[in-house]
Amino acid sequence: MVKVSQKLEYACRAVVCLAKHYDGSTLVNLEDIAQQEDISASFLVQILNDLKRYGLVDSRRGKAGGYLLPRPPAKISLREVVQAIEPGLLTTPENCSGASGPAVNEIWRGLSKFVDERLGGLTLESMASETGEPMYFI
Repeated sequence: MVKVSQKLEYACRAVVCLAKHYDGSTLVNLEDIAQQEDISASFLVQILNDLKRYGLVDSRRGKAGGYLLPRPPAKISLREVVQAIEPGLLTTPENCSGASGPAVNEIWRGLSKFVDERLGGLTLESMASETGEPMYFI
């Protein structure tokens, strides 16, 4: 099993929620996202700010404000979300010392490449279109 941080899990859930509401102009209120995805609003705002800095989320202030995706969900990959929230997740160790180091390092590089390609092929649109069935990312 792959260990994913709570922050990354919540970021994925938040952007999928935004993808489900995407029409190019409709804003989704922070409290609505937090309630729908069962995420603390105070933690969610930090996550959304990280995603905003990376260009994956836009926001509008004010009473009628909220969040939306700046691009269509079909144009945003899960890899982008991972890179925004946990950029080191797909890196492999540089140390390949020892007799078995190079062989082991090559395995990690291959797995990292496979996961990176798989994440790049998954869009927010495909994730949002799931009908409640389990999602298998890898």
